Amino acid sequence: MPNLSRRWWPSLLLLGFLVSPFAARTELRLGVAAVNINAPPGIGLAGYYHPRGNEGVLDDLQAKAFVIDDGAQRAAIVVCDLISMPRWIVEASRRRIQERADIAEDHILIAATHTHTAPVLYREWSRDDADGGSTEAAQTYSRQLSERIAEAVVTANQRRQTVQLSVAKEAEPQLAKNRRWWLRDGSVGWNPGKNNPELVRPAGPVDPEVGVFYAESRESPARPVLTFVNYAMHPDTTGGTRLSADYPGALSRMLALYKGAEMLTVFANGTCGNLNHLDFRWAAPQSSPQEAHRLGVILAAAVFKAYPKQHPLPDFPSGSLKVSKEIVRLPLPSFTEAELAQARTDARTATDSTRDGFMRLVRAHRILDVAAREGKPQEVEVQIIALGRETAWVSWPGEIFVELGLSVKAASPFPHTYNIELANGTIGYIPNKSAWPEGNYEVESARVAEGSGELLVTSALRQLSTLFGKQE
Repeated sequence: MPNLSRRWWPSLLLLGFLVSPFAARTELRLGVAAVNINAPPGIGLAGYYHPRGNEGVLDDLQAKAFVIDDGAQRAAIVVCDLISMPRWIVEASRRRIQERADIAEDHILIAATHTHTAPVLYREWSRDDADGGSTEAAQTYSRQLSERIAEAVVTANQRRQTVQLSVAKEAEPQLAKNRRWWLRDGSVGWNPGKNNPELVRPAGPVDPEVGVFYAESRESPARPVLTFVNYAMHPDTTGGTRLSADYPGALSRMLALYKGAEMLTVFANGTCGNLNHLDFRWAAPQSSPQEAHRLGVILAAAVFKAYPKQHPLPDFPSGSLKVSKEIVRLPLPSFTEAELAQARTDARTATDSTRDGFMRLVRAHRILDVAAREGKPQEVEVQIIALGRETAWVSWPGEIFVELGLSVKAASPFPHTYNIELANGTIGYIPNKSAWPEGNYEVESARVAEGSGELLVTSALRQLSTLFGKQE
């Protein structure tokens, strides 16, 4: 008998090695929730260098959350119908969520869609006085956001259920446009005007990828639970003076018509700092609720085409959900004392009613915000949430040029890599290095120095590679 045991022991070890990974596999759970974040009419709308009225609600703004649970740990992703996501709101929200849902602060990603028909927020920037962000009403609303964001995550956490996950991609190359163009005089223009005879060609690419991450219940028949959509394009379409989620809201309504109102659509903007919807070769006006609906319908059509292409993700070993983050120190742009003095004057006297006045305001507020840091680099967070060996979410702390996001997608080991900008804080525009000598609005506005975007790319790719290597 002892000889028999010794003879079979290697086989039993091999059998245990083969079986144990499957025994450790778990049915992943996911929960979703949305919370209304409309603001009262007393708070103006965001997105410009002057106060804007708020005459009520065109369509609701929401904080939309989903929580992923692999049996070993959980992570939450929240996207809000807001212009930006100030870091102090992220930190307050994370504290509330960890206390009430027991999700680690470092495992929570909070972003904004960048709709320009959302309430102005208090960002602790020099522009707060200019656009109404420093009013008591705006500060009160901003403080209340952390409670609403936490409520969305807590509810999503309570609603966790076993799900089947699928992923897909579709291309939509015609919707987004690069808003920086080479002109006949050799300069680069920003939003250079429709049918401008000086237009030569776009100064950069777009990101045509529509990323889809889909969850449905394990019931029979299965019920749609979540469609996460990732696409890169500025939401500055609706216009007017009423609250609106812009084209991401229209996208959600269209998908609900097909999948049902119980499914939550979460749209997260890709790296679109130099992308918007304006077709400069088309004379038609493109700012209205109808235009936002048109864009939402076209983007929904791409998702509809992606649904049949989905391939299911397997059941994951417990521990397949992995999260990392790095704090990256970004250098500041330089300025002279004379420029600082001029900035103080322009911030008080210039208006954005002309192109020259607008650029003076842009330059002034950039210099004032950089000067307020007293030489301290911008400290920003790059966070990665990875699931298995196929899917990863990358947070970007501002309005990021598309070239930077494309670099991460091209080199990421995860075939489905979702860039989410305006996440976990925002420091404004971050151009790629080649855009700096071209100048114009985004470069003039940037509160970081040349090469900062590439530092974020390096951090993201380092973390993606490390997390991929840890997956079974």
